Amino acid sequence: MCIIFFKFDPRPVSKNAYRLILAANRDEFYHRPSKLADFWGNNNEVLSGLDMEEGKEGGTWLGISTRGKLAALTNYLQPRQDRDARGRGTYGLSNALLETPWRKLCFGKQLFLEAVERSQELPKDALIAQLLHVLNNDEAQLPDPAIEDQGREYVQPFLSKYAAVCVRCPGYGTRTNTVILVDADGHVTFTERSMLDKDPSCWETSTHEFKLQS
Repeated sequence: MCIIFFKFDPRPVSKNAYRLILAANRDEFYHRPSKLADFWGNNNEVLSGLDMEEGKEGGTWLGISTRGKLAALTNYLQPRQDRDARGRGTYGLSNALLETPWRKLCFGKQLFLEAVERSQELPKDALIAQLLHVLNNDEAQLPDPAIEDQGREYVQPFLSKYAAVCVRCPGYGTRTNTVILVDADGHVTFTERSMLDKDPSCWETSTHEFKLQS
């Protein structure tokens, strides 16, 4: 169960604007083993964290390649799929279809938009800090009939925690924050804030930077 906010503009008009601003949370069991984000693949062309659960080693939840391909996933509680293509714009995705109006998604997207609107005037480090602050908002957005209807009995036991951008339950919750910025020149800044030792009070932040290959 995760949440992703992103603004995509492949041809920004301003030199100070970004092609991509992405802020995402990975929600997972604290005990599930994984590796921190790093470059891997045949030519070290993919930057992502890696799932190391036995029998599922090597998968990821969010990654970007040096050629500009990006993939991200969330759990989804219904079998229906949305095949509509999406162009430039600002979007939010949680454990449903893109832009499903869950209250926590709408609330988080508004916080994200407020940061994005200031992105051209903020220093990069300040923008990253503001986006990480958005990702760690733990205000429950209740009541939310949309979550209750979709999750039914699965979500009821932890609804008050699950209805926040940052999920914090015993043994389960938000354990990775990721911010990806791609500027007008194709320079990528990938910042990952990860929980250490299954302890919600202990975190490590790392940053990788590279230029997209043409």
